[in-house]
Amino acid sequence: MNAATTTPAGRDPSGPGGAESSAGDHGAAGGWFTPRTPAGPPSGAPASPGGERVHPPAASPTQPPPAPPAAAGPPEATATAASGSPDAIRIRRTLAEVAPVADQMTSYFYALLFVRHPPLRDLFPVAMDAQRDRLLRALLTAAEHMDDPAVLTDYLRHLGRGHRKYGTQAAHYPAVGEALIGALTRYATRTWDGETEAAWIRTYTTISQIMIDAAADDERKGPPWWHAEVVAHELRTPDIAVVTVRPDQPYPFLAGQYASLETPWWPRVWRHYSFAAAPRPDGLLTFHVKAVPAGWVSNALVHRARPGDILRLGPPAGSMTVDHTSDSGLLCLGGGTGIAPIKALVEDVVEHGRRRPVEVFYGARTDHDLYDIDTMLRLRQAHPWLEVRAVVDGKSQLPDVVRTHGPWDEYHAYLSGPPGMIRSGVDALRGVGVPYERIRHDSLDELVAAAG
Repeated sequence: MNAATTTPAGRDPSGPGGAESSAGDHGAAGGWFTPRTPAGPPSGAPASPGGERVHPPAASPTQPPPAPPAAAGPPEATATAASGSPDAIRIRRTLAEVAPVADQMTSYFYALLFVRHPPLRDLFPVAMDAQRDRLLRALLTAAEHMDDPAVLTDYLRHLGRGHRKYGTQAAHYPAVGEALIGALTRYATRTWDGETEAAWIRTYTTISQIMIDAAADDERKGPPWWHAEVVAHELRTPDIAVVTVRPDQPYPFLAGQYASLETPWWPRVWRHYSFAAAPRPDGLLTFHVKAVPAGWVSNALVHRARPGDILRLGPPAGSMTVDHTSDSGLLCLGGGTGIAPIKALVEDVVEHGRRRPVEVFYGARTDHDLYDIDTMLRLRQAHPWLEVRAVVDGKSQLPDVVRTHGPWDEYHAYLSGPPGMIRSGVDALRGVGVPYERIRHDSLDELVAAAG
């Protein structure tokens, strides 16, 4: 199950992958992006927590987090929005120009980065196919929210914390910034000039400082990753496995969150999976994994992983969690392995001991795909406030079934599953009066980007 992540505002990204390496000696005499020569903040951009200005990346060289819903439209529509501060307008114009050649630009960016700073290649997976669009998506997200300091800062802090598990260090950022400017200079030929370059340098400097500060703060709180031993592996269907692991040290998380996993068979390739159970006294963590075509990590976890294998876990992330100060009901839509975080949320309600109505709609393509229905029905039998309804394609459609029940306007809604289900589910809920601020769901960008 790909990461469950967003709040209504979608402000919960996470990052990329890699082992620790050195950025090389560039900038020793003072380059564009060095801590010793900080640039001023871009107009309208947020200050870093400490108020200082230092170096690089919002355009991090690693896999960026899901873009908030507000930035999830077509890249052209997002990038060409000519409103906001002068720096924001210049940057969006640049992005609008390079969007049609995004693949070539990102390939050129990575080529510059690796040729000039070969040790940084070790931060990335061997195959770079999945990396091609991530740089532009991260830039689009940052550009979309340049004039909204609260949203942008939250996004970047989370991204900075997530980059710790890849070995990203503050010293790596100057190299990334220079490669980014080099790629933009080459491909933004119509909009690039001295003022635009200055705008990018100011913005990139401020963005990177927020990320660096967040990583430094997070370092005081916990490790960049955990080792976790596989203790149980159960095939529920030929392509779905329930994988249980034991972290090597306490792993705090909340029901509804997710973690990134790396397997020993594909170093530096990370994928996000939601926790399939609420926190347990024994500290074990469970994930539901569906093997997808050409999915490196998912196929390894389903078909190769066995008890005794050691995985790596990134820190927990995501805000699709339950507000236990409220007595309002929960409306939960889970499709396929998206039932995993829904089950965790139900267990969370059970453990808090507050009786509140919980309605679960469990969607699947066939009866065979209802691989966890027995677990959900046992929970329903034990708790009279819980209702569970199975919805199988061909017999009925999940949005239609949701519309026939209710009313839901006083419920908090949680959606987890394939992107198409999320979109149709949100439309259905809005159509029956559920306010958007009461709807939480997986990030659509994250689901698409992290598949595999």
